[in-house]
Amino acid sequence: MTNVLLIDFGSTFTKLTAVDVEREIILGTARGITTVNTDITIGLKQALKQLFEVTGSLEFAKVLGCSSAAGGLKMVAVGLVPELTAEAANRAALGAGARVLGVFSHELSAYEIAEINQLNPDIILLAGGTDGGNRLVILHNAALLKDLGKDIPIIVAGNKSVTPEVVGILSTTMSQVAPTANVMPRLNELNIEPARQTIRKIFLQRIVEAKGLHKANELVDRLVMPTPAAVLKAAELLSTGTNKEPGAGELMVVDIGGATTDIYSIAAGQPTTNAVLRGLPEPFGKRTVEGDLGMRYSAAALLQAAGPGLIAGFAQTTEAEVVEYIERVAANIDHLPQTERELRLEAAMGRACTKLGADRHAGRLEMVYSVLGRVCVQEGKDLSDVQTVIGTGGVIINHNRPEEILAGILYDSADSPVLKPKHPAFAVDQDYILASMGLLCEDYPEVAVRMMKKYIVRRNHHGT
Repeated sequence: MTNVLLIDFGSTFTKLTAVDVEREIILGTARGITTVNTDITIGLKQALKQLFEVTGSLEFAKVLGCSSAAGGLKMVAVGLVPELTAEAANRAALGAGARVLGVFSHELSAYEIAEINQLNPDIILLAGGTDGGNRLVILHNAALLKDLGKDIPIIVAGNKSVTPEVVGILSTTMSQVAPTANVMPRLNELNIEPARQTIRKIFLQRIVEAKGLHKANELVDRLVMPTPAAVLKAAELLSTGTNKEPGAGELMVVDIGGATTDIYSIAAGQPTTNAVLRGLPEPFGKRTVEGDLGMRYSAAALLQAAGPGLIAGFAQTTEAEVVEYIERVAANIDHLPQTERELRLEAAMGRACTKLGADRHAGRLEMVYSVLGRVCVQEGKDLSDVQTVIGTGGVIINHNRPEEILAGILYDSADSPVLKPKHPAFAVDQDYILASMGLLCEDYPEVAVRMMKKYIVRRNHHGT
């Protein structure tokens, strides 16, 4: 038997993908409402019933799952310098599939401890100091965090010289304190993979239990990772391929949801101009998530971030009409577009999410003056030459002109410092399989690459 069932427990829907790994085909897909607040298996069984109505009864050799249910994995990152260890901790959390509720730097204050308490994260990532460097700040922060008043798992990923002492302080009140390698062992050198793996391990051990996902164990062999981490893994694999199966090259993924817009870039991002690099080195696989860019829960925040003028320009309508529609969908998050006009407004909102998310994700050029004269400086990734952009999320998948939404990712000469793709091909994850392929590649990497190339990359619309 070569059938594998891949499950994505989403915040709204539980999505199923049944795959025959021998024939490398999708047998069927289905979805049911995620019932995490009652019994998560109820929605799962509804989706299974729907799946079997299409495929007939199936047996599975393996059942794997990922989850962003109940708010997904929520984290707080703490570091020393905002641009250095705090940013390194933030990147480690994002790369592990977390939604980062806050990033704190320098010595924590009593006010910030109260804020962290109120944010109530699932995990705290505590960094600070290069190896052998600053000791005092991470010790100060550990002393304050131990009196947080909540038993939250804390990952210690700072100066290794003081890690045992930090773990000892936190362990007096916290039941799970996990030391791992420093996210920045030397200045401007990142080492975030050990922290990512530790985050994932704690997510599986503790968060799955806390969110009621353990009830799915009777049907699921194992929950593997948070959904955004599965998407990142799939994108990285599709880009690079394996020793036996070539990849598709450098790419980006745009995932627009009701509450957030996630942007992924799988690219080196080295300068395509004569610019000098500044800032932390960028990971080849990078994820950013924007909590103020969404189609429903964050619609009001999107209106504020983008401004009605930008969205009205995309929709070729009036600002008043944009404001009226966004206020309506924000008040009724279940509303689906009914008319051509509403479809146009939805596409414009999606394009604004894409544009703003990509603007924040991509690198920038800046002209600075030095003793040598004017110098062009690049901070972040140069994504000008990215060849493929994949769109996923309801607004993209369900729209008859997804290229209009994805056009927000294109380089704009009017905003020339932002290094966005210039001539990419657009592809759509029409079957919602990216997260599933991230799960499948744990055991069948070559199959996952070939299936993504077959079901996603070859169905494409070209950018203009």
